[in-house]
Amino acid sequence: MKSKASEGNHVGSRVRKASRSGGKIAATATALTVTFRHVEPTDAIRRYAERKLEHIGSRLKRSCSIHLILTVDKYRHHGEVTVKCGRFSLTAQDETKDLYAVIDLLAAKVGRQLKSHLAKLATQRVRTSSAGEVLSAAEDFTNT
Repeated sequence: MKSKASEGNHVGSRVRKASRSGGKIAATATALTVTFRHVEPTDAIRRYAERKLEHIGSRLKRSCSIHLILTVDKYRHHGEVTVKCGRFSLTAQDETKDLYAVIDLLAAKVGRQLKSHLAKLATQRVRTSSAGEVLSAAEDFTNT
């Protein structure tokens, strides 16, 4: 015969598991803004940029905004992208003779920057106590 206390603990664990699984965010919201300067805005270019830059928002835990600026000056096609996510910001600029190539290069640059940033965050360690702090804590413990 089970006691009510053990049933309560079992129910509590199910509730905790359900809340943990339900608390995860499936996908973060990414707002992409494309600005065209001296070029006719087309849906094809906009869709291509969305497809190339959508994976950046999926790597971040927060919702972020991506602003892509595409400029055409004679034969030079220039692009600039800014990713803002809270206090974190990434920027990249590039220039080629093809607008689609600019978008590809910008997506690659921002992807590399983001990968480097996430690697740095993963390798950061919590500062350990120095020898002086350990000894002073031990003295305080023995004095009390």
